Amino acid sequence: MVYAPVQPDQSLPPMRINLFSDTQTRPSAAMKDAMMRAELGDEQNGDDPTVNALCDRMAALLGKPAAMFLPSGTMCNQISILVHCRPGDEILAHQDAHIVANEGGGPGALAGAVVLGLQGARGMFEAATLTAALREKRRHAPTQTLVAVEQTSNAGGGSVWPLALLTEVLCLAHDEGMQTHMDGARLMNAAVAAGVPASEMARHCDSVWLDFTKGMGAPLGATLCGSEAFIDQAWRWKQRLGGSLRQAGLCAAACLYALDHNIDRLAEDHANARDLASGLARVPGLAVEQPETNLVFFDSSATGLTAETLARLARRQGVSVSTVGAYRLRACTHLDVDAAGVTLATAVIAQAVRSPKA
Repeated sequence: MVYAPVQPDQSLPPMRINLFSDTQTRPSAAMKDAMMRAELGDEQNGDDPTVNALCDRMAALLGKPAAMFLPSGTMCNQISILVHCRPGDEILAHQDAHIVANEGGGPGALAGAVVLGLQGARGMFEAATLTAALREKRRHAPTQTLVAVEQTSNAGGGSVWPLALLTEVLCLAHDEGMQTHMDGARLMNAAVAAGVPASEMARHCDSVWLDFTKGMGAPLGATLCGSEAFIDQAWRWKQRLGGSLRQAGLCAAACLYALDHNIDRLAEDHANARDLASGLARVPGLAVEQPETNLVFFDSSATGLTAETLARLARRQGVSVSTVGAYRLRACTHLDVDAAGVTLATAVIAQAVRSPKA
């Protein structure tokens, strides 16, 4: 599944409401001030006090012994796979997982691992589905090494794995001798929506990470957490992939600011997403999925407009959404979109639907 922007057009008006992704957030003035005041050192040598403080904070938040700062969430996923897997190993994940659809074939290209896609509603799969996918342990079959889950599930509509289901799936993986990994790009959205501590959601994960560039509002960075042995191995891959940094405290300070100021307010994004979904559902021809967090998916097929056409019409009025299929679109609320912005975006999309189809 590809989240495609409308192609750049110099004739387009200025952006008014950007619902393309929560990655579009800009650091606030207060966050930038925190960045400018950060104590700095050489992160690669372990001498950056701000990075070290962030790693200590994240390890405690996610209930793991150790943590490592990385430039991106995709690098967190790929380094985790490189540590957990060997060439020819098989990873079990949902068929629409980010590591399957949006990381350039990284598991195969980098680790030589293959991903067996599992089916399930809203980006999640049952323990019974995992059991059915288990292979007989014989030399003719690939070694099933890792079970990966995504919290929240992006392609699943920003859905939240219930704690009981998550625990059942991850414990089954451990019982079968596999490691477990959580793509926690929007983990704090899940924790806020479910009212469950992030450490509880990550309890049975051998590796887990949080992205700070989405709803958390930072311009760069993700933190990967796990055991001390895991992070020690991850550092070697970080070095190999060019992920080691220098005065990274400049960015880590933004992440620390986000932890202090931008977690509880995620509930506002979820409320805005519900309001957006409610407004779009009243537009004739739009079929809207009820959001659990900050992602709103809707289908335009009954309007006679393709997703790309509807997105282009909205963008001509200063509203940006992403397309995820021929008739499926996604709108993402975040800290730069307030209630007034939701109202305006709803009106613009409704007007686009009413426009001539030609």
